[in-house]
Amino acid sequence: MVQQPRDEVDHIVDAWRRERPDLDVAPLQVLSRISRIARLLDQARGQAFSKHHLDGWEFDVLSALRRTSAPYELSPGALMQQTLVTSGTMTNRVDRLAARGFVERRPAPNDRRGVLVRLTDQGRAAVDAAMADLLEHERALLTALPGRDRDGLAAALRTLLSAVETPKG
Repeated sequence: MVQQPRDEVDHIVDAWRRERPDLDVAPLQVLSRISRIARLLDQARGQAFSKHHLDGWEFDVLSALRRTSAPYELSPGALMQQTLVTSGTMTNRVDRLAARGFVERRPAPNDRRGVLVRLTDQGRAAVDAAMADLLEHERALLTALPGRDRDGLAAALRTLLSAVETPKG
């Protein structure tokens, strides 16, 4: 059997086992690695987005709009749901993206008080370029895992995410 390389989580788990042998620290084996990977991926994504003069939050909003198909528009409420931010935060984000020419607001056709946020051609070009670079970078990261392992990991993470996203009670 091939010995797996040790990582920082192994050291953390060993230390907790030494200091608190009464605790079952097994969850750290999975969740601490997910947390560390998430932080490192956020940093890497930030670098990929900065090549296109975008912040991560800008990419999140623009990509939510881009995924909707033409005419690439959503209500602020739908954007909030997809990007997991509050109403005030979304208003600020749409204002800033509109100032950069990436989105525009337009009246909702079926609601006199409603508004839709629409991706502009400039916003579409920015998010398309950033997405292509992001996928190239992330594909390179995943070469460390054989295809069947990637598929199994994706399935296991889908199950875990579903459990975390599902409200309890």
